[in-house]
Amino acid sequence: MLQAQGITAAYGDAQALFGIDFSMNAGEIIALIGANGAGKSTFLKTITGLLPVRSGSLEFDGQSLIHLDAGDIVKLGIAMVPEGRRLFPSLTVEENLLMGALSGRKGSWNLSRVFQLFPVLQEKRHMPSTSLSGGQQQMVAIGRALMSNPRLLLCDEISLGLAPVVIREIYAALPSIMEEGMSLLIVEQDVQLAMQASSRVVCLQEGLVSLEGRSSDLTRDQISKAYFGL
Repeated sequence: MLQAQGITAAYGDAQALFGIDFSMNAGEIIALIGANGAGKSTFLKTITGLLPVRSGSLEFDGQSLIHLDAGDIVKLGIAMVPEGRRLFPSLTVEENLLMGALSGRKGSWNLSRVFQLFPVLQEKRHMPSTSLSGGQQQMVAIGRALMSNPRLLLCDEISLGLAPVVIREIYAALPSIMEEGMSLLIVEQDVQLAMQASSRVVCLQEGLVSLEGRSSDLTRDQISKAYFGL
């Protein structure tokens, strides 16, 4: 489904990715882990067209994503839940969700289904998005991405800053999201949570892949060495 080979990217003169090789099959949940500054969010930005790829190849279902803008990539079936949620503060909960449908992709995700997944959003549908709790805002961000009916959903630090009970509630929704074969690529700081939620783990360290394997096969010692570069 997603294939990256030799991906490099930079912010100005500061190179952030140094040749990322990555592949993902339909229906997989992959956790992308690594320390702060390892290149996790940067890699997601290259997939979604928010950061140019300097060299290498990047394909989705055999179609190159290089030089496509973010809007075209969403129309192909890739959506992201960004770090920090990035809701539109001037819009209500429902209006934020409807923004996700502007790509025009057909599929089963609509307001009714998002409200079924996160019932609290239906209760607060006419409220300003900024009036919600952090966890509820994260639900809006996830729902907004689902409204574009993606085949690949990228989640960047969806547990960051949330209470454990809210994190459990959000991760409990993942099986329902996966029911129709959607693939998930999750950036997660909590390594234990990442291992539990995913079928495969990829660890980045200073812009390079330092470890990858099935979540059930990797040991804590392997993860620690790859994570910290020890």
